Amino acid sequence: MATSGEAPESWYLALLGFAEHFRTSSPPKIRLCVHCLQAVFQFKPPQRIEARTHLQLGSVLYHHTKNTELARSHLEKAWFISQQIPQFEDVKFEAASLLSELYCQQLLLHNLVDSAKPLLRKAIQISQQTPYWHCRLLFQLAQLHTLEKDLVSACDLLGVGAEYTRVVGSEYTRALFLLSKGMLLLMERKLGEVHPLLTLCGTIVENWQGNPIQKESLRVFFLVLQVTHYLDAGQVKSVKPCLKQLQQCIQTISTLHDDEILPSNPADLFHWLPKEHMCVLVYLVTVMHSMQAGYLEKAQKYTDKALMQLEKLKMLDSSPILSTFQVILLEHIIMCRLVTGHKATALQEISQVCQLCAQSPRLFTNHASQLHTLLGLYCLSVNCMDNAEAQFTAALRVSDLTTHQELWAFIVTNLASVYIREGNRDQELYNLLERINPDHNFPVSSHCLRAAAFYIRGLLSFFQGRYNEAKRFLRETLKMSNAEDLNRLTACSLVLLGHIFYVLGNHRESNNMVVPAMQLASKIPDMSVQLWSSALLKDLNKACGNTIDAHEAAQMHQNFSQQLLQDHIAACSLPEHNLISWTDGPPPVGQFQAQNGPSTSLASLL
Repeated sequence: MATSGEAPESWYLALLGFAEHFRTSSPPKIRLCVHCLQAVFQFKPPQRIEARTHLQLGSVLYHHTKNTELARSHLEKAWFISQQIPQFEDVKFEAASLLSELYCQQLLLHNLVDSAKPLLRKAIQISQQTPYWHCRLLFQLAQLHTLEKDLVSACDLLGVGAEYTRVVGSEYTRALFLLSKGMLLLMERKLGEVHPLLTLCGTIVENWQGNPIQKESLRVFFLVLQVTHYLDAGQVKSVKPCLKQLQQCIQTISTLHDDEILPSNPADLFHWLPKEHMCVLVYLVTVMHSMQAGYLEKAQKYTDKALMQLEKLKMLDSSPILSTFQVILLEHIIMCRLVTGHKATALQEISQVCQLCAQSPRLFTNHASQLHTLLGLYCLSVNCMDNAEAQFTAALRVSDLTTHQELWAFIVTNLASVYIREGNRDQELYNLLERINPDHNFPVSSHCLRAAAFYIRGLLSFFQGRYNEAKRFLRETLKMSNAEDLNRLTACSLVLLGHIFYVLGNHRESNNMVVPAMQLASKIPDMSVQLWSSALLKDLNKACGNTIDAHEAAQMHQNFSQQLLQDHIAACSLPEHNLISWTDGPPPVGQFQAQNGPSTSLASLL
């Protein structure tokens, strides 16, 4: 046996070589790899080798086995021993980083998050002379606070990171810290702090001269924040220049080659997202824009591209962000399908979201409210009003109002439409409308949701026969939706105004509303508005004695009715239709019983 003073010992290199051979075999022979690494301890190695071997064992066990207790034990030993060895930063901080990651993985089983925080804080405190690890550990602790929804602490840490990188001369990583902080401030709706911070980020990004891919990835991060900020505010028209820049930016990135030139500053050794993930993200925000603006065929096209890309990536990459992207894409395309009259497909995609959420407790926690909201919208589309109410109520119960205020307002607006259609829920309806009063203290800054709140008021006034009041509300919706190209709201407002003028006997004015409503609804395409418009056109032309036009409109109405009816029957016949009765607990998967046929009223469709 070699003396322990020799380094590196031949026996150690031999065992390490065997371990690496077994780890990289196809398939990996992890048990043999672990045996080789454990054999190192038989030689009573010096502290440096002992600590490094504990780290290697912990890492292999953590990444390749389910034996987290043993992985944890090795990582804890690596962290403890390495702190006693001078100039041993890589082992010391990698052990700390991996160990706190393991603690967070076990968070759902045991309350180990309290072990992770002090560990990371200590590692941050003693890593100030090692820029790469200091930044990485700051990002890690900020992420941990974000997962716990403690965004204030996370923002503070990102601010510390931004100041540290400014001092060590890393403008690139400073931009990453500031953009990450901007993202959290947007989540907190601290818009007063977001605007100056994004302005500063824009200046840093434009002035930074470095690796072209890194520079463009910073620009993508910056533009994604700007675009989502506009979309959150429901400003579909104002966002277009930013969105165009973002799309050009991702095209530039896709033409650049990944140069493996390591930055000279160790604090710059970070990437925001892989290039392929950025492409999916840009598709995703394009889908969000197309859906809000009412370009539903464009939304479909980009969803198909993004989902195809995601399927390829998920074969090679188990990153949880890919499942998050997939769920958000499906959430948007489901809403599009409900509008375009493809309810059966929408229902199957809702079931797909259930399956994805069932595989990840964290994904379900973050998307439970959206899932119940989608089911509520589906119930509305098939006239299951009691189920729609139950789904929207469940969505409100499980939503986090601190970070999802827009979602809350969206759910309340749809629940109000349920109460209006039921016609006998006056007290509940007035309580809801008081909370989303567009004329006074509207709870969110979204232009789109405020316009929708005016529409809901107009709809209620119409049902109550208060036509002048209805016209005031609907003209407000029209003014707002025209200002930001909100095509669906424009179409809905026009057809409802057309209906009001028809009831009042003003056929000419009614026609002036219904014809553009029909054109816009065909362009979207919105099946329900087309059905409604064609019914009005039939009655209008009949009243005016235009027999040929009336017959043509009647034929159109018949076609739309048949399409919607067939889709309605197809959706309600699916076993997944039983999802409408799920309002509590984890998402049901594989529990669907096929039904004999639809059990819902078709009357209001026809």
